[in-house]
Amino acid sequence: MAQERILVIGGGVAGMQAAAALREEGFSPLIIERSSKTGGHVAQWDRLFPTQAPAQAVIDELSAASQGIESVTDCEITSLTAADGGVTAVSAGGDRYEGRAAVVATGFDLFDARLKEEYGYGMYENVITSAELEQMFRDGRVAMKSGEAPKRVAILHCVGSRDEKVGQNHCSKVCCITGIKQAIELTEAVPGVQVTNFYMDLRAFGNGYEELYRKSQVENGVTYIRGRISEAGETQDKRIQLKVEDTLVGRPLRMTVDMLVLLVGMRAPGCCSSFGLETQANGFFAPRDPYTGTVASSVPGVYLAGTATGPKTIGETINEAVAVARRIKRDLGE
Repeated sequence: MAQERILVIGGGVAGMQAAAALREEGFSPLIIERSSKTGGHVAQWDRLFPTQAPAQAVIDELSAASQGIESVTDCEITSLTAADGGVTAVSAGGDRYEGRAAVVATGFDLFDARLKEEYGYGMYENVITSAELEQMFRDGRVAMKSGEAPKRVAILHCVGSRDEKVGQNHCSKVCCITGIKQAIELTEAVPGVQVTNFYMDLRAFGNGYEELYRKSQVENGVTYIRGRISEAGETQDKRIQLKVEDTLVGRPLRMTVDMLVLLVGMRAPGCCSSFGLETQANGFFAPRDPYTGTVASSVPGVYLAGTATGPKTIGETINEAVAVARRIKRDLGE
């Protein structure tokens, strides 16, 4: 039954690639995106690890691959039901969309750094998130609130990841390498800046990641301290004073920086609790089987792709989006 409609809920990297792959398999995908345009979080990024390639290049390639595919933007799906060989999605505004199957590619939400009050986000003007730093890179200017370029910057890992106090026990997987990448970009954007990364454990697991970590130290002069910032305070001149415990040497230290960057982790989006699908302990959607059914959900006719099931790299997300199209074709007997 070629040209049957498949709903693709989410227009980020996973949704765009899934839609393109579904069209290649003979289906008629419909992308439903809650924001005003497709591209998701990647569209807000400057450069990508480990190659430092422009994020926009990935978006442009996926946009070209999905050109001509029907899409609806500014539409948030609030419920999803499967019955009688089809799937129905209903938006917050009451619009109904029907398809033979649906791909849930809803991605992730960024952790709200205001929940970690001890770091002063939202209170101190020179405490920013990693996403806000990316916007500065995209704008071509890294600056403090005063407009001056920072001379000393601290990057704090695992904000909203591996943290029982805020109910985020999982590792967000890409934060360590993001911190390394951003440290390098900072030294390139602000000549002479001193960058220090505070980390719990550095998890540079991917191809080229360890090499990027070494480059950041040898060529860019980035410093790494294994330790947690226990408190951040603001000085009279709007700098940020840090209280830290260096866990390698077992002693406390104090440091004053011009800017503190919080590497915020991935959290499950709100739809994970409203779609009627099984979820995992970390709040993300649960695949039918973690080994052989990673793109199938607990409900027949509803499939999963990308970070809807947990933190992933862009490469993993794109591969999964291609796999979900093949799985749908197999299951529907195309």
